[in-house]
Amino acid sequence: MLSEDEPVRIPITDVFDLHSVQPREVEEVVEAYLEEAHRMGLKAVRIIHGRGIGVERQIVRAVLARTPFVASYGDAPPEAGGWGATVVTLR
Repeated sequence: MLSEDEPVRIPITDVFDLHSVQPREVEEVVEAYLEEAHRMGLKAVRIIHGRGIGVERQIVRAVLARTPFVASYGDAPPEAGGWGATVVTLR
């Protein structure tokens, strides 16, 4: 049984859905996800933040803008979430 202080291990794939992440933790979790995805050699990832009012999208994109190994990012194609997800190309 995990205590509250133990981190939850999440498998790293090329898709990360933020719906299960508390809003106050989005920035830290996205930073950690990107670091691990980069370490694993992934070249493209999709971060699902949802459509909502755009707060999580804004946080995600602020993290992406300041991450040196992010080559580019933008809205996912409509069939992959549209503006409710961001596709990211990693260097």
